[in-house]
Amino acid sequence: MSWHTYMLFIGASFVLCLVPGPDMLLLLGRTIAQGRAAGLCAAFGINFGAYIHLLAAVTGLSAVLLASATAFTVVKFAGAAYLVYLGWGALRAKSGFALKESRGKSTLRQVFWQGFLSDVLNPKVALFYTALLPQFMSAQDARPVAHLFELGIIGNTVGISTSIAYVFLASRMTQALRRNKAISVWLTKAMGALFIGLGAKLATQKL
Repeated sequence: MSWHTYMLFIGASFVLCLVPGPDMLLLLGRTIAQGRAAGLCAAFGINFGAYIHLLAAVTGLSAVLLASATAFTVVKFAGAAYLVYLGWGALRAKSGFALKESRGKSTLRQVFWQGFLSDVLNPKVALFYTALLPQFMSAQDARPVAHLFELGIIGNTVGISTSIAYVFLASRMTQALRRNKAISVWLTKAMGALFIGLGAKLATQKL
């Protein structure tokens, strides 16, 4: 595989990372409501989920999922239900997420796994790996599996780098807001409404 192909893939991955989607909005929601530590945990959880999709794509599981309307629908509604569940929990919260609380190991662990599940249960991510990666492969490739993994790792590296940049920027811009208890409560409610909206959007999306 040529250097030019790798550079084209990096560029394509970066452009796709700039397009707002459930994963980006989830990590931004966590960052704005809970701070940088929570945003980073969400970002790494999402990135971990992306490697599950990569493994599934290389082994052919994603192709099976996308070929089956029933399987696609089940995964889609599971992901939508999970986002709505997270949103409803945030809307019911009686107080905002204090900065001290959001750094607790238990809370950060939960945010990490929330990001992971959000990504794994998003069939659109499976479509990304199944549709995009082969476009940068050659039919005469002597090591197709190895090169698919290489491209996937490069794409995930671009993704986590972009996510970290988003988290640091959002955290810096909203740090003062989170120190105000009243505003913190409203940020939490807004995050809940965002998650519910994302869940509804995912549930109505078609392949």
